[in-house]
Amino acid sequence: MRLSSKATTLLILAAVIAIAPVFFPSSYYFRVGSLIFVNGLAVTGLVILIGYAGQISLGHAGFAGIGAYACALAPVHLGLHPALAAVLGAFLSAAIAFLVGRPILRLKGYYLAVASLGFGILVSMVLSNEAQLTGGPDGMAVPELGLRAALKAVGIDLSNTAFWYAFSGLVLVIGAWLALNLHHSPTGRALRALHGSEIAARTVGVDVAHYKLVAFVISAVYASVSGSLLALQNKFITPDVGGFMHSIEMVTMTVLGGAGSVLGAILGAAILTTLPQVLTVFQEYEQLMLGLVMMLVMIFMREGLLPSITRRIRGRGE
Repeated sequence: MRLSSKATTLLILAAVIAIAPVFFPSSYYFRVGSLIFVNGLAVTGLVILIGYAGQISLGHAGFAGIGAYACALAPVHLGLHPALAAVLGAFLSAAIAFLVGRPILRLKGYYLAVASLGFGILVSMVLSNEAQLTGGPDGMAVPELGLRAALKAVGIDLSNTAFWYAFSGLVLVIGAWLALNLHHSPTGRALRALHGSEIAARTVGVDVAHYKLVAFVISAVYASVSGSLLALQNKFITPDVGGFMHSIEMVTMTVLGGAGSVLGAILGAAILTTLPQVLTVFQEYEQLMLGLVMMLVMIFMREGLLPSITRRIRGRGE
């Protein structure tokens, strides 16, 4: 029996997450792995926005900041459990994305990019300047999730790094499954239609404005959950999570691996998350090396790493 592309993608992702710890020389790599999964979740949302719907956003780190600070503020001011605070952050991000997306998604191309960038900068400024609420540039502590202690009570004793590796990996697999289901749904087909041509999609009855907004809201929720995961595992958060450079990193990861591929975007997240660790020898030239890698990929593999490699392998097979 031949597996579908969705099942194959999920099996590969789950297998890599399960097998990778066997090759970890120290517990530090569990930490790196959990960061890859957090970034992978964020870029999976951008695959829906950029790869499926063909829209660009340079401000999605703002939604990650909302999710992160929801986990820090809601337990203190509203008495919510950190898990419920993450859910609140996701709902808040969805509501803000709906309100912001309605006007800015009327724009196209670099006009949309600049408008979304303005939103991201606005969120970053609020997080940095409202020091009485957010702690300002110094950041603030985030309460313990408590799930690890609950698992320990039933006999599952994991180190902190191993727990967050497993938990973040599970959330990533669920996020990838939802994104792949969306791809094969009527909504996914409508998003790909407007990506190809908005005029043609409108001609066949696709509500272009509605589906753009749907993609924007869904991707905002993914970014928010990734920010919440980052805050909960670090137990501390600063405004950098909602900063401009984080937005650029998210888009770069998506494009590097392949904006039209969930697995490709996660590969891009893995490369850009681990590259600074690999390039410690060239610490002074880290940004230069990173820029060189990006230039070479965009010149020779314009579809992204994974789609380009897959196409070449299939070409040789034929």
